[in-house]
Amino acid sequence: MALTIRPYEEGSRPHEEGDAQAVAELYNRHRDNPNPVAGGIDAAQLARELAERETATFLLALDDGRLVGTFGLFHHTGRRSARAGELIADMFFVHPAHRGGMVTGRLFTEAVEWMMRSGCLVLRLTVNPANTVAFRLYRRVGCVAVGRAVPGEDGNVELYNYIPLVLRSVFADLGEQATAALGSLTSFASVTASRDDELRSDVRVVDGIRTVDYCLSLGAFRLDATVDVDRGTVREARLTEPGGAVRALRIAQPPYRVRAPCGVPPYRFTEGALTCEVDGEDGTVSVLAAGHHGPVFVSTWPSCRADRPAGWREGEPRAITLEPVEGGVRVTERDGDETVTGTFTLQGGSLLQEFTRTGSATGRIFQTVGLRQGAFTDTEGRTYPIGLGVGVRDASEVVAASQVPLPGGLLTWQGSGVRVSLPADGRLRLVHSTLLERGLEPDADGVSRMRTEIDTGPVPPNRTTTATVTGTGTITATVRDFTAPRRLEVESAAGGVTVWQEGATKVLRSPYPRVRSYGYHPRWSAGLWVTRENSRHDRSAGLGWGVPAPGAWEAKHPLGLYAPHTGLGWEIATTDDGVRVDVHAPDTDRENVLWLTPHTAPRAAVVIESAGERWELASTDFRQAWARRASVRLSDGRWLHLAPAATTPSPSPSPSPSSSPYDELVLRATPSGLLLGGVSAGRESAWLLSVHDTPLPTPAPTT
Repeated sequence: MALTIRPYEEGSRPHEEGDAQAVAELYNRHRDNPNPVAGGIDAAQLARELAERETATFLLALDDGRLVGTFGLFHHTGRRSARAGELIADMFFVHPAHRGGMVTGRLFTEAVEWMMRSGCLVLRLTVNPANTVAFRLYRRVGCVAVGRAVPGEDGNVELYNYIPLVLRSVFADLGEQATAALGSLTSFASVTASRDDELRSDVRVVDGIRTVDYCLSLGAFRLDATVDVDRGTVREARLTEPGGAVRALRIAQPPYRVRAPCGVPPYRFTEGALTCEVDGEDGTVSVLAAGHHGPVFVSTWPSCRADRPAGWREGEPRAITLEPVEGGVRVTERDGDETVTGTFTLQGGSLLQEFTRTGSATGRIFQTVGLRQGAFTDTEGRTYPIGLGVGVRDASEVVAASQVPLPGGLLTWQGSGVRVSLPADGRLRLVHSTLLERGLEPDADGVSRMRTEIDTGPVPPNRTTTATVTGTGTITATVRDFTAPRRLEVESAAGGVTVWQEGATKVLRSPYPRVRSYGYHPRWSAGLWVTRENSRHDRSAGLGWGVPAPGAWEAKHPLGLYAPHTGLGWEIATTDDGVRVDVHAPDTDRENVLWLTPHTAPRAAVVIESAGERWELASTDFRQAWARRASVRLSDGRWLHLAPAATTPSPSPSPSPSSSPYDELVLRATPSGLLLGGVSAGRESAWLLSVHDTPLPTPAPTT
């Protein structure tokens, strides 16, 4: 094996692929690569992605000239944007035959050494916590959790590594012997004290400042340091010498300045049933509709630097000013000679965004539609249920692979009492069915304009036709007439229901008493359980994956559990048709979710009712979909039905009119199988689950 690590090379002439083709082929051959896109990517998309991410360095590992691994450092990824002094690690992939060898360590070491030379001293990365090998590796080399320590909607946990910052900040005062010991080190794994692999934050608040601690071994010397994570600086450090003497170290400031949040409040203005909220720190625009849970539309700020847009998950604090104008607000950002001005107004049920800029002529923003139910219509008139990868593939890992609708079409999303629509103008790209990328190309007068229609008028009557997504086939079921005994087992050690059988029909999958990974959930045990999650509208994370908070559950009910550490509780009541699960949660701004892993085949048939319309899908057709009601086909051919119920007991198996219109079902298709969640923002929620011989019927039309 002749291992070589070298930087990525572009083609030397126009239309030459350089290394792009080999990288794209490597990713397409292995479904477990960290940047998957359904159907794969081509060389042009890979090259464009590297350009759009403002790549700092992209390293390739070659074995006798054959590509076997990649590691990239980026200033942004579409999803997130790095602050000054930070770089985001992504596209870290090693061929399966080379894992466990030297390729992984060499790539990581080369990347960190590049950071030290460049003056970028903080490494950010994301990892699937269910990939325990990778998660433990990152923890072993000093990566810490600063924010959420459990996976969000994208499935990953974000980790930070401040070791380069610590070492550079104290290097000048280490002394000759400690410096020599540092120079002899070969891996961060031999430097930092071991950290556990628990999903919890490493932040410690000291004097109101969020900090993380490091204990580094430099040969016989020990270096203890405290990092201010919001300002990106070392707060204090001390060196313990081999004889036990301890001395404080002088701290050198990093060669950059991190802009910390200043506490600027958001600016709000209202027209009719719509309220527009502009973030005073990063310029993000959110539109809320009266009576609707969460924002219906979110748009990021384009940034003075056209090559450094805000990510759709986060935007860095910026030096912006907000000035009221008639019907809205004007936002201005200045960076040297470059200026971006955005004017946002509400006009007759529309959000109008107008941008002018000096310096860089173009830019881009990301926009998220907050309506999860309804139909997405493409420019050819074809409709699909809204959901990641349904109708439009999910290109959130490689934004350059997103699709461009033909100009002249109208894109419409329908929710409960609100509708969002905007024209396809050739500058819009669909990253997935509810995430857009917009190019800021000025009109003849130098102004870039975007208009988004947000209608809060009467909702059109529900259609009653059944729509089948291409390739799934029409769903049929064999009717069997029998009454079956029911078996339910609740285990407090698993935190939920481990067995549910209706006669010979296995309703749930559960590994209990073992613990396994399921999707992005690293410690799956029960087949039905309840957690508290961040809001489904949370911009920075979105809805999680059912990872429970640490702490024991208590049996407070024959078929129910209570968690004293969170105040969360649930109980099951049985009926002739199925079961009803009542969930009780503390009064917080988080949401409670009833999760279950149904006993289905690897490719399961699914029927959902979304915005009053019935859709027939296969679990291979989507990554995530939202619905009011759903049914999934179990392994033996019967159907599990799920729907929200009233929060007072009701014998009816159908949804009660008094159940919240914002209690929704989320369906996620993972390599492990289907994961279903009943999501509620209320303190009390209830869900009806039952097994039948047929799927959901077509809903009756509304008037």
